[in-house]
Amino acid sequence: MKAPLIISGHALLGEDLEAQPVDIVIEQGRITAIEDNPRAPNIWICPAFFNAHTHLADTLAMDCGSTGDLASLVTPPNGLKHRLLAQASHQDLIRAMRRSMEGMIHAGTAGCADFREGGEPGVRALNEASEGLKFDPVILGRDGGDAVANGLGISSTRDIPNVEEQVAAAKRAGRLVAFHAGEQDSEDVDAALAFDPDLIVHMTHATTKQIRECADRQIPIAVCPRSNWILGVTASSRQPPVSRMLRLGCRVLLGTDNVMFVPPDLFSEMAFTATVYRLDPLTVLRSAIAGSAFTGNSFFIRKGGRATLFTLDPSQSALDFSRDPVASIVKRAPVGQIRNNVFNL
Repeated sequence: MKAPLIISGHALLGEDLEAQPVDIVIEQGRITAIEDNPRAPNIWICPAFFNAHTHLADTLAMDCGSTGDLASLVTPPNGLKHRLLAQASHQDLIRAMRRSMEGMIHAGTAGCADFREGGEPGVRALNEASEGLKFDPVILGRDGGDAVANGLGISSTRDIPNVEEQVAAAKRAGRLVAFHAGEQDSEDVDAALAFDPDLIVHMTHATTKQIRECADRQIPIAVCPRSNWILGVTASSRQPPVSRMLRLGCRVLLGTDNVMFVPPDLFSEMAFTATVYRLDPLTVLRSAIAGSAFTGNSFFIRKGGRATLFTLDPSQSALDFSRDPVASIVKRAPVGQIRNNVFNL
């Protein structure tokens, strides 16, 4: 039998992400023990990140010099991104998505919730792109692709004519249902909530009543602050209303949205969110991990869970002087400080 893997350091444990000097014992990919070790080295052990909203195929359109409003850029079926995707070869699509996933792995991210265009072939392309990678994409298909995906990803109720039939079919099959809503205004939020989704993305302009409904019904919200700013749907720390979401008890997740505009790097997303929205680092870090529940394997470090984590060596930089590992990971940890990924998915 293979000997257990033991990782020693200061680990951020459980959903409270409490830093403790420990030895983590891993056997067959699962954490079988977490033992106190006052002499643990100054290595930081952090749960892997989960990017709660991506469009990985948009890697093909990265920094294409695009200008225009949200509808002309990304709204199906004739937005700029959709036209560029339609022109791409299958191999270029595979290579682009794989490169973005490899970059996320390098930056401590072990999975994402991806809205995948292109019907069944589009979903199969993402599965092909992820083959052999230690990475778990939760795929939310469109254009019929949800039949071979983890679930259904709807752009907005205002964009899809037969949304009722699509949602009903997904729910009958036991698949996830996710909506974009509230990105431009609050007008499509109530319609999305009426379908009792498993995930709602953006809520940039949601009202207090709509936010409270998400909290009461325990519908997670994936916010994408950098994308909202870049696409011009906000220029204020009041939108998305993240503080209000948290105050009312919402489960807030962090995503990066379109690779066309924003790199899928959660270190950068956390730093931006913590600074612009004045959120405490612990809350921001938790939001960059919590979406992992969609994989069926929460990445939070706990006994009995699968080991999906990474280590940072602060001695290689000024992080060695940090008084608060959580704050430093959120606000200033460079990707290059990652020492090792231990992704058991």
